[in-house]
Amino acid sequence: MERKNSVLVVDDEMSNLQILSHILGADYTIYTAKNGPNAIGKAREYAPDLILLDIIMPEMDGYQVLAELRSAEATEKIPVVFITGLSSIEDEKRGLSLNAADYISKPFNPMVVKLRVRNQIQIVNQMRTIERLSRLDQLTGVPNRRSFDERIQAEWKRAIRESAPMSILVMDIDMFKAYNDAHGHQQGDAALRAVAGIVGQSLRRTPDFAARWGGEEFVVLLPNTPLGGALEIAETIRKSVEAAEIPHSDGSSSRVTVSIGVNAQIPAQGASVDPFISIADKALYDAKTAGRNSVAHKAAQD
Repeated sequence: MERKNSVLVVDDEMSNLQILSHILGADYTIYTAKNGPNAIGKAREYAPDLILLDIIMPEMDGYQVLAELRSAEATEKIPVVFITGLSSIEDEKRGLSLNAADYISKPFNPMVVKLRVRNQIQIVNQMRTIERLSRLDQLTGVPNRRSFDERIQAEWKRAIRESAPMSILVMDIDMFKAYNDAHGHQQGDAALRAVAGIVGQSLRRTPDFAARWGGEEFVVLLPNTPLGGALEIAETIRKSVEAAEIPHSDGSSSRVTVSIGVNAQIPAQGASVDPFISIADKALYDAKTAGRNSVAHKAAQD
């Protein structure tokens, strides 16, 4: 079942909360808050797709709430639509200067509310689609180098905080240029997609992360995984790729193999992620020089 977009409605009048919940409840998941501090807390907790925010409220007015939301990384990008009876140009200018997305006037016209909310939600969804696609490799459908770079930085910091082991696999399709020359680039693309699928199917845990590193190289990040576990997964991938029959358009098939370099480390405070990756890359070179279709590892030094 597709997840509904969510809207946080903030107003100190219960009747307004009820009206807006009734107008929007069939199409969106609705959260409500009766004051500014409560709204900020719920925005951080639920990360709604859109906030409808009253301006005139006790404790904190809507302008103050919006300024607070914009000052925090967790909430700064959530679009905010003011709901207000204020109508002066100065009020509108003040809201827009704080990056309010739109205004909805009181008393509420149900159709206007629905249309303005729909427009903002469509923008949110479109931006998310663009952002998601920008992090995917278009040929194979797996995350791309940009996505991996962001993920490894986050996991590296977490591993440092928790003194947890982290492993990385760097793999390369063996003799890929020769494969392309023999079978054509279209079949080479099919091989890349096949290997990407095998790598993805070999990862069982949600935190495990695979990406196309570039060209015929793939990389796998394994949080909370010591060397032994990483070597097992690498060998599973190697065997699965070797056993795979990659179909050709003429009905025939071919096989490819991969070489994999593995590294595992419990990163120390202040340690850089670059040597962690570099050591796995050097292990990949060892796997290549050992005859390809193999797994090699180097233990990182603290």
